[in-house]
Amino acid sequence: MNVKKHIEQLRKEINTHDYNYYVLAQPTVSDFEYDQLIKELQKLEEAHPELVTQQSPTQRVSGEPTKEFPTVAHRFPMLSLANTYNEQEFRDFDARVRKVLEIENYATRQDKGEQVGISQAQQAQDDNEVEYIAELKIDGLAISLLYKDGVFIRGATRGDGTQGDDITVNLRTIRSIPLKVFEGQHLPDEFEVRGEVYLPRENFERINKEREQEGEALYMNPRNVAAGTLKMQDTMIVASRGLQMFCYSLHSADSSSAGNYHLENLEKIKKAGFPVNPHLKKCASINEVLEYVAKWEKKRESLSYDIDGVVVKVNSIAQQNILGTTAKSPRWAIAFKFKALKVETVIKDVTWQVGRTGAVTPVAELEQVFLAGTTVSRATLHNVDEIKRKDIRVGDHVFIEKGGDIIPKVIEVIKEKRAADSKELEIPENCPVCGTPLKRTEGEAALRCENYVCPEQVKRRIAHFASRGAMDISGLGISLVELLVEQELISTIADLYELKKEDVAGLERMGDKSAENLIAGLEASKKQSLARLIFAIGIPFIGITAAKLLAKEFGSLKKMTEANKEQLEKIDGLGEKMAESIGRFFEDEKNIEIIKRLASFGLNVEEDKAGSGTSPGVFEGKTFVLTGTLPTLTRVEVGELIEKHGGKVISSVSKKTNYLLAGEKAGSKLAKAEKLGIQIISEADLMKMVSGD
Repeated sequence: MNVKKHIEQLRKEINTHDYNYYVLAQPTVSDFEYDQLIKELQKLEEAHPELVTQQSPTQRVSGEPTKEFPTVAHRFPMLSLANTYNEQEFRDFDARVRKVLEIENYATRQDKGEQVGISQAQQAQDDNEVEYIAELKIDGLAISLLYKDGVFIRGATRGDGTQGDDITVNLRTIRSIPLKVFEGQHLPDEFEVRGEVYLPRENFERINKEREQEGEALYMNPRNVAAGTLKMQDTMIVASRGLQMFCYSLHSADSSSAGNYHLENLEKIKKAGFPVNPHLKKCASINEVLEYVAKWEKKRESLSYDIDGVVVKVNSIAQQNILGTTAKSPRWAIAFKFKALKVETVIKDVTWQVGRTGAVTPVAELEQVFLAGTTVSRATLHNVDEIKRKDIRVGDHVFIEKGGDIIPKVIEVIKEKRAADSKELEIPENCPVCGTPLKRTEGEAALRCENYVCPEQVKRRIAHFASRGAMDISGLGISLVELLVEQELISTIADLYELKKEDVAGLERMGDKSAENLIAGLEASKKQSLARLIFAIGIPFIGITAAKLLAKEFGSLKKMTEANKEQLEKIDGLGEKMAESIGRFFEDEKNIEIIKRLASFGLNVEEDKAGSGTSPGVFEGKTFVLTGTLPTLTRVEVGELIEKHGGKVISSVSKKTNYLLAGEKAGSKLAKAEKLGIQIISEADLMKMVSGD
């Protein structure tokens, strides 16, 4: 027998079984039979190493740890989609498409009072028909797969849309991704397939069960696990997770080998061995699309994976080209996001949490329930007024939902299920942590513990001070803060800078290296700007924007502590409530003493004029609005960068806005900016502008 031919035949047979199992979900052999084929191929390849290729099914897992994931440029931009949550915005999208394509259907022309004969109407429909392809929006990670001569050569994350991380070694472990396309398919010599990598719910539950048995913290949702898995260094672990992928587009510079329709291209890549979601639908009208959306919004929990909406694309590639794109999104596609899921559960208890400013917030302890991809056992009740308005009680059956599919909240009490002996919820009179009587300031919704040394407040204040948006102290999370406070090593933010390596190294789960990293992080934080420091010290109601105003106005913490209420209220953008809060904060001698100590440790208690944004720069006189989540920078960091170079960040889009900096999941600001013709840029564009490229 010809060994080479036998190896090729085995590979072809295994690839076919992978396709049947992972793509079609129609296995044609047992697991045992499949394993025997793999073992036979492995033995032959071990005996004939010269015949091993990267496309062999045995080579999906490298066995070597990945040191880094280099950045690579996308050959075609990976644009994000405009989002909508309601039918009218969806119809507006359809109207824009038809207007650009100069399409006017028969019904519209009749509405205008035109005399349209049947033949005329039919001709208009034939010449100007718009078809849409509706696809399920998979809640995963956007990925690009590059193929040359039918062989998978590189896979990358979306990144900022122009460049992403090369994660080829990890994508090779996903068995639904073909390492080599099926023969006989007319595809370009070089092409990219885009899609979404996701973690099936069954695998998510399996992973969490394993972690529970090992005493490890449970993961929150499948998408986060998928994202973390794709950046792991050990391909063996990546392979064990069971990630999957659905592909949704074909891209190539060779248009002659691509289809004339989006659906045609999906059929083409499906026949070539790529996994394409089976639930897509060709729709002849926007009404058909809306029916599809309504259907899957109801049925989404029946799937074995998470979806968060429907993506709608114009089917004709020629029409897509006419419609074009903005800097951020295609004009021929839109994502209809589902409303937040709601489920019924029971309130078992209500606990009261103490925050860093002393605000005491009620939290509902719930019977566990699965909602929007996560197991939920707690939900916010906001404040006392909200409890009274909804008449929330322990033992109540309630509906909960996730606001923006993130934070669970109680939206409604099912009062017909309320027990006869139900009692109104008791509102605490004393702090649940330190026992101090609670107060409620006029005009505020929150109850407040005014004991500055309340242990929970101390921990939360220090954690806020160390957080990424504030002093960004590497290695100092809430767990370590709690440990340091409980061991009485610190009780104020100033105490952090008196810590020594030996103080920390002996603590539980710490060591010399962790201690060194913490001390280094504390030292590095001394270089943070005055605005960051003002935000970090935790004055109630003073966020980073107000902190920047204060830093610019006073130039030093000392001058700020000496300002009176009238001076503070004159600052544009600072209200009476903020001014009163600042005044109360600096009336407390403890706070003044802490600031003096911070200054003695070398923190930046005076404005750094070189980086204040007061000198001319590349953004001098320009205004920016931020929207969405950026790939590498926080909004605080972006704001500081823009202001350092002379620009200004404002909160809302208007005709006077120069740039909209848009990230992932950009909202209504993006649509408004497009309507006003405002230049839309990415994080990568911003960095090029700063560097002068």
